[in-house]
Amino acid sequence: MRNALLRYRIMAYTVGVLLVVLMCVGLPLKYLAHVDTVVTYTAIPHGWLYMVLLLTAFDLGRRAQWSWGRLILIALAGTVPFLSFVAERYATKDVRAKLAQQDAAVAAAAAAAGARSH
Repeated sequence: MRNALLRYRIMAYTVGVLLVVLMCVGLPLKYLAHVDTVVTYTAIPHGWLYMVLLLTAFDLGRRAQWSWGRLILIALAGTVPFLSFVAERYATKDVRAKLAQQDAAVAAAAAAAGARSH
């Protein structure tokens, strides 16, 4: 689950940055200054990388056993400027808590197995 979280975090930041640049720089330049190069070079990569974000979010959600509602909200966060960063923080917090529980359970099981062997 750690690797799935890392992949998701990378994609969330990448998609988020591209969307912020597109919305806050590219669109104003296109419609106010009639310069569309920023839109051209950010919109297409954002669209393709958003598809990769969906795959990484689904992979992480499956491993973290998220509900479909939570998974859909996290996936849609990549379509709203700055929201992908917020969703990434909540997803990271949730997954790290689950990883800590798993690590504690493994340590407890190892301690119990060690106590039985003595």
